[in-house]
Amino acid sequence: MQSDIDIAQSTEMESIDVIAEKAGIDGRYLEHYGRYKAKVDYDMLKDGAGKDGKLILVTAITPTPAGEGKTTTTVGLADGLVKIGKNVTVALREPSLGPVFGVKGGAAGGGYAQVVPMEDINLHFTGDMHAIGAANNLLAAMVDNHIFQGNDLRLDPRRITWHRCVDMNDRQLRRLTNGLGGGTGGMPREDAYDITVASEIMAILCLAAGIEDLKRRLSAIIVGYSFDGEPITAGMLKAQGAMTALLKDALKPNLVQTLEHTPAFVHGGPFANIAHGCNSVMATKLALRLSDYVVTEAGFGADLGAEKFLDIKCRMAGLTPAAVVVVATVRALKHHGGAKRENLEREDLAALNMGIPNLLRHVDNITEVYGLPAVVAVNRFPADTEAELKLVEAKCKERGVHVALSEVWGKGGEGGVALAEEVVRLCELPSRFRYSYESRLSISEKIEEIATKIYHASDVVVTPAAIKEMEQLERLGFGDMPICIAKTQYSFSDDPTLLGAPENFTLTVRGMKVSAGAGFIVALTGDIMTMPGLPKIPAAEKIDVDADGRISGLF
Repeated sequence: MQSDIDIAQSTEMESIDVIAEKAGIDGRYLEHYGRYKAKVDYDMLKDGAGKDGKLILVTAITPTPAGEGKTTTTVGLADGLVKIGKNVTVALREPSLGPVFGVKGGAAGGGYAQVVPMEDINLHFTGDMHAIGAANNLLAAMVDNHIFQGNDLRLDPRRITWHRCVDMNDRQLRRLTNGLGGGTGGMPREDAYDITVASEIMAILCLAAGIEDLKRRLSAIIVGYSFDGEPITAGMLKAQGAMTALLKDALKPNLVQTLEHTPAFVHGGPFANIAHGCNSVMATKLALRLSDYVVTEAGFGADLGAEKFLDIKCRMAGLTPAAVVVVATVRALKHHGGAKRENLEREDLAALNMGIPNLLRHVDNITEVYGLPAVVAVNRFPADTEAELKLVEAKCKERGVHVALSEVWGKGGEGGVALAEEVVRLCELPSRFRYSYESRLSISEKIEEIATKIYHASDVVVTPAAIKEMEQLERLGFGDMPICIAKTQYSFSDDPTLLGAPENFTLTVRGMKVSAGAGFIVALTGDIMTMPGLPKIPAAEKIDVDADGRISGLF
């Protein structure tokens, strides 16, 4: 059986000019990065009218080590919509090098449902990640330089909240002391690194409506607090102009294609367990301008990615999804039902029945809390039995939700036709879209709404330290911002070992901070880290390149 990279490398791509023409992009807006990828100038959004496409969100059940295939389903659904004659664009996130070289590997889809050139997309692509890291670290350098040069703003070195970043899993950088050496070496202080996709600048880039909005948001970043407890911003350091200069090209959406030559924007990549987990507003709005249907995805399970997509991105950008696809696999549901990983290929109706409530809760959240029509896409694997598939279908039917088999990994768009037809039907239903909470609520009330409505927690406990931080944020005028809960992706709760659909648990908020530029408040729960580590056997060990420059091992 061919690997993902073998399939991608054996497929002949069309030139990016052909893809742009297919998408309706005038050549004057195209900035080439080789033959098969390009950036689209953001001025295209300002010039003239366009289509008013329907937005389709692809989300998933709570992730498991077995994998769900959300990106694969997203790409395959788009190609399936093309198969039934629809005008479609895909809008995806950019992969981070951390997961690529760590546990997960690549994030460009899989099998015959991929975006290409997959090697470029998974590695350096058009340099967006590097630009974000450079802007982040410029601000960090200006923070420490300001202190070294006399500290006119009276920035308290003990209360600096801005971290340096690198787009790599490197646990050694989680906590460190810098400024050593004395004299011109700077002021010694404790510091930390985040992975680039956890940087607030990544979130800002993905939520910015244009270059002026980008600069405004960058200026609002809080880098720390003065000795008097007042926030110190990037604007006060006069950093926003140079940061915007580094990011002006990164703000432009990246155009590529699927294996079946459907236009695809791949732009921005915040993680959904620590940020809002969606591709850029710029790319989404541009896709909606160009197409009748836009298929996009949100990171991790629907309790994280979809919740933040709907409550943060849609609220800020004025977007309304027409339909939602919830991706599930039989083997992942059996994992949630207690089956061991080595037994997931065996038929186990008991474990499957125990795991299905996880899927149903995600479905209920989408249909009942947010009022959106949904379909369950079962990403089919060869070991799935007819009895298992029928059980999933029957349980979903009891909830009034249809199930469509997704066979896009092996069949490409043809394997997504049934899902595409159901999505088109759902898109014609009247919208009842609503948020899970109102902006006017207090910070604690908004957290409680998410915890009880979406996670099904029975109680929320806020630690004394987090209460103090929350009171300060409300006093500074940030109380009306949406909430971004940083939580494990492996459970509805803040305990990654609670699988399935846990209830009557307590969600503990241990910290709170404001991402003033991004425009949301981050509530920290559990043992969330913004710098992952590599596993015992990282995926990087399997990646190689031959004398002809052909990459292997990138899956």
